[in-house]
Amino acid sequence: MLTSSLPTSEITVTRAGWRGWFALAVLMLPVLLVSVDNTVLSFALPEIALSLQPSSIEQLWIIDVYPLVLAGLLVTMGTLGDRFGRRRMLLIGATGFAAVSALSAFAPTAALLIAGRALMGVFGAMLMPSTLSLLRSIFRDRDQRRIAIAVWASGFSAGAALGPIVGGFLLEHFTWGSVFLMAVPVLVPLLILAPFFVPESRDPHPGRFDPVSVLLSLATMVPIVYGIKKLAVDGPLSLAPVLFVVGVVFGWLFVRRQRRLATPMLDMTLFRQGTFSGAILVNLLSVVGLVGFLYFVAQHLQLVVGLSPMVAGFALLPGLVLMIISGLAVVAVAKRFPARVVVPVALSFSVVAYVMVALSTADLTLLIIAFALLGIGIGAAETVSNELILSSAPSAKAGAASAVSETAYEVGAVLGTAVLGGILASFYRAQLVLPAGLPDAAAQAARETLAGAVAVSNTLDDVALADALRLAAAHAFDSGVVITALIGAGLIVVAAVIAATTLGASRSTSKK
Repeated sequence: MLTSSLPTSEITVTRAGWRGWFALAVLMLPVLLVSVDNTVLSFALPEIALSLQPSSIEQLWIIDVYPLVLAGLLVTMGTLGDRFGRRRMLLIGATGFAAVSALSAFAPTAALLIAGRALMGVFGAMLMPSTLSLLRSIFRDRDQRRIAIAVWASGFSAGAALGPIVGGFLLEHFTWGSVFLMAVPVLVPLLILAPFFVPESRDPHPGRFDPVSVLLSLATMVPIVYGIKKLAVDGPLSLAPVLFVVGVVFGWLFVRRQRRLATPMLDMTLFRQGTFSGAILVNLLSVVGLVGFLYFVAQHLQLVVGLSPMVAGFALLPGLVLMIISGLAVVAVAKRFPARVVVPVALSFSVVAYVMVALSTADLTLLIIAFALLGIGIGAAETVSNELILSSAPSAKAGAASAVSETAYEVGAVLGTAVLGGILASFYRAQLVLPAGLPDAAAQAARETLAGAVAVSNTLDDVALADALRLAAAHAFDSGVVITALIGAGLIVVAAVIAATTLGASRSTSKK
């Protein structure tokens, strides 16, 4: 029998009772909300555009400003939670997120909606590191903590896949503001129940708050995340390379300052542990694989197959269920086998899923099976990697470690959409052969995106020309999916190699 890569010989600790599991249920509320919010807005954007009439730049910022602010503040908010109290940060974040979401639902202009989305990013950054770090203090028994983190990771996966279903339902019955108003009924129970069931925790010996480190972390993350988006949209001749250089320079200054501070905002020695750094990279690449897959499969189901957003969401439901099941089932497996074996084996399912898509996108049943296989791999890998991230860090620094994990998730989500989506868009434009007789304005719109081509086809009076345009666009899109899927498979293989070579150091005999 292989020795477990996760510590199993541990000092006796108090096991969490029913209050601990109820606290987990309460903490799942913001997890589900934030993960649903990552995917639901894209479904509301067409209605927002018709209602508020934003410029093309404003429309981009409605989507982009939230992840930019969120990614830039995650480490700061995680550290503040360690210092001032993780439950306190959770409650402040929930209050602010619910209030700003409610106001954003009735924003009369695009500029005010952008401002609201930016504030949602501020309060969202308070929510997510707090939920994961609180699990560390609630579930001190390693076996219980594995299960709790499996539920937490499954909630993230569930929210991402539920986004299209929730968005489709709300937009079929209500206005675009409903996607923001849903935060209120989700977070109000959290505000009522958390003070009773979720215990406060913090670092007993926090260092001083360092505003310079906060500014440096923002100056690092925002240019890098925005540069990724610019690279996908405008290509390598855009401002993207400059933004990357700016982010890297400020990142170097941030690391340099942390090493010199007696009590740094982020303990850089954490990254010297192969387990911690490896698990972070596995986390990031797994999210790239999941979000990138959802990006092109959702478009194929809606714009090529012709399913409604809600029905397309239900088509992905089997994968969602298996993602949750695998995330929970891997807990027992991880107790017996090392992570360097468990994670690569799990990710092999996701590689097979991408290869299946590369071989054929015409069969709807095959796509559903492929997403199910992807879910099995990502669900298991996310559970193990998140558990290792928390267990590798001292309990007093759980907030900062959780924030690094959340930053990897957000950057992975951006990369999944921007990089894989950008590659797909490039191949789509290169492969698209427009039918003769298409007006210039219509041709220009059709070249931009698959959605643009479908929208143009619906305005044409010539039925034969419209059918020819839809067929050409679908062929070009699916041709791009082949290459994108192979690249996605390659990224998952890289994640598996990283897991096999770094997570072996996770074997321990001490209680974390």
